[in-house]
Amino acid sequence: MPYAIVTGASQGIGKAIATALLQHGFTVAVCARSEPILQQTVREWVAVYGPDRVLAMNADLSNAGEVNAFADRVLATFPGVDLLVNNAGTFRPGTIADEDEGLLEKMIGINLYSAYRLTRLVLPVMQQQGSGHIFNICSVASLKAYPNGGSYSISKYALLGFTDNLREEMRDYNVKVTAICPGATWSPSWEGSGVSPERIMEARDVAATLLAAYSLSSQAVAETIVMRPVKGDL
Repeated sequence: MPYAIVTGASQGIGKAIATALLQHGFTVAVCARSEPILQQTVREWVAVYGPDRVLAMNADLSNAGEVNAFADRVLATFPGVDLLVNNAGTFRPGTIADEDEGLLEKMIGINLYSAYRLTRLVLPVMQQQGSGHIFNICSVASLKAYPNGGSYSISKYALLGFTDNLREEMRDYNVKVTAICPGATWSPSWEGSGVSPERIMEARDVAATLLAAYSLSSQAVAETIVMRPVKGDL
């Protein structure tokens, strides 16, 4: 049975990815900051897949201590880790000149350090296995600056840079590293925005793309995947 870790998995892209992995026979470890939403999501999964297929923990991965606690629990429970999906993140618009003091530190803490710290704790397992696949959920904001992107875009550029460096380091261990860079994707954060769900991608589109990339032969890796709505960015 394959084992996966998905962060930020209570809703949106993370929930879609974890659900798809469960459907394909994975046992998953998940975490999220919102405990009530996470508990409801886990109840939905357990009702379908049973309690032994889901390991869940409430954790704020911008906090190094909580990253360590989550990793300790997962690695003490799972015999190995086949797939790590660093999805935890947050978005706040703003301009560099006018955004709140401390916003850059917050964006870097959640969007970059969470992935960096958890990956470092999981890497020894994958290196010893001589296999594994790490997906970092980046953004089209990792590729091109845009108005009102501010610290969010800076943090996503950094996440892509981390991904590219990690890939080079892991080649000799047969550990694959993939960046997925989605454009606008429907999640609860879009509710009340006035944007029609039909204008942007579905979270399950990202999940399906991840599974397709994971399913490639052992000789191939999809390095950077860019996804956008058919009508383009908003």
